Order: sequence, then structure tokens, then C-alpha cells
Amino acid sequence: MKVALIQLTCSADVKENRRRQAEHIHATACKGAELVVLQELHDSLYFCQTESVDNFEYAQPVPGEATAYYGKVAREAGVVLVASLFERRASGLYHNTAVVFERDGSIAGIQRKNHIPDDPAYYEKFYFAPGDTGFRPIETSLGRLGVQVCWDQWYPEGARLMALAGADVLIYPTAIGFESSDTAQEQKRQREAWQLVQRGHAVANGLPVLTCNRVGLEDDPSGQTRGIQFWGSSFVCGPQGELLAEAPQDEECDLMVEVDMQRTEQVRRWWPFLRDRRIEEYGGLTKRYLWP
Repeated sequence: MKVALIQLTCSADVKENRRRQAEHIHATACKGAELVVLQELHDSLYFCQTESVDNFEYAQPVPGEATAYYGKVAREAGVVLVASLFERRASGLYHNTAVVFERDGSIAGIQRKNHIPDDPAYYEKFYFAPGDTGFRPIETSLGRLGVQVCWDQWYPEGARLMALAGADVLIYPTAIGFESSDTAQEQKRQREAWQLVQRGHAVANGLPVLTCNRVGLEDDPSGQTRGIQFWGSSFVCGPQGELLAEAPQDEECDLMVEVDMQRTEQVRRWWPFLRDRRIEEYGGLTKRYLWP
């Protein structure tokens, strides 16, 4: 399967962001992409750097105007498309939601972000309720897509549950970058840990991983920080964690790569981790903490 990860900078102009996303989707489709993955919250700047009720104006119902737009783009390009939207579910109830479109433009399924961070410059708990769609792969013409969103990528439990539910691939739309006060050494450690933990999901579950991050500097409207330098580095790895492709840290990129979807079967024969799991011993995983 030929996949494309579209790593872009974003502006405050929603229409322009959408136009650019569509342009890149069509361009990668012309090069043979069958599955296209967009970065997290790609229609706008990453507004979660501050807590402001005005930012709820960015939210859209699902289905709604945004899904109609991206459904049309997916249909015209003839691709399966993974988009990431600020969902208005009801008055006062919002989610950070990945929407998967089939090649005909229909909505194949949604996945609401489960793990919601609340850190300096990432004040997402102000905006998003935790997801309630569980960890179920979305059925498409290209296979079962195990989609999660950004902060979800740090948790092995979600990746495992997607694998146990039959996912063929793990996909993570992402918006993550450097906090301005961190040293260069700390920034390096964070970016490498981010990639390493996801490559670990690939190994532990015998599945390819596709991660699409945004890039560029976005200012903090409050002026309390120097903004977020999104570190790009979108990447694809195979079911043994092997890097198949990686985007630059500081440039826009349409990252395209062939993924061997049959390789999972062979890797799981070599490393039968699912066979050897001691499920009767894992009850403690449902607890917050076990000591003392």
C-alpha cells in the first residue's frame, strides 16, 4: 500500500489551510498514494496554547461542513483519507476527533482522542472531553485502520487494544513540538523518546505505524511562552520498528512510502507476542496504581 503523510505549517486562515491540505492530497494521489494521513487539528493554528472560549468557534459538527469538504476531496482524489477535526458534539461538549473517509468520500468511521493532556502550552482539557469511541479499528477498503490521536501515541495500552481488535496498521495524527524553555539536549531527548515509544508499539504488536506531525513555529497568543516549535519528523515504520521513511524536523513535506501490508503475518510468526501473553495475570492494568 502506498501511503502519504502530509506535514505542513498552519495559519490562522481556515480556508487557506483547507485549500493547501486539498492541494497536497491531490498531489500525492497523482503520485499513487492510496492512503493519505493529515496532521492533528490541521484546519487552524494549534489553539490549545491558551484557554479562550472564543476558540470554540473553530469547532464543527461531525458530519458537517468540514467533513463535507474533506469527503469531497477524498472522493475527487480517490484516496482513503485520515483527517483530524475539532468536533462540536453538542453545546458545551467537544472532542478532538479523527475522521476517516473512504475513497467515495463517505465517512468510514471516527476516533475521538482518548488521552487529553493538560501541560504548559497544551491546555487541551479546557477544550476536549475524553473520547468514548474505545479502541476499535475503522474498516476501510484498504484494511482496518487503528487510528488514535497525538497524546494517545504514548500509551501502549491503546496500541495493544487496537492490535487485539484486528488493526492492520496504527495511525497517529499529531501536533507536538518543543517547549521554548527546554535545553537543546532536553529537546533532543523528547523527540527521540516520542519516536522510540511508537516504534516500540510497532514491535510489540507486529504492526506498521504511521505518524503525521505538523511543523513550524506557532506563537503563543498570551505571550507567556515563546510559542511551540513543532518538530515535524513525521515517520513510517514497519512491524519490527524499522524506519521506512522520516520527514525533516523543520520543513514541510509530503512523505510517501510503500508499506508491505503482508509483512505483519511473517513478523508475527517469528515473534509470536500475542500467543505468549499471560492475560490471566494482567488484571492490575485496570488499576490506577498498585503499590503499596
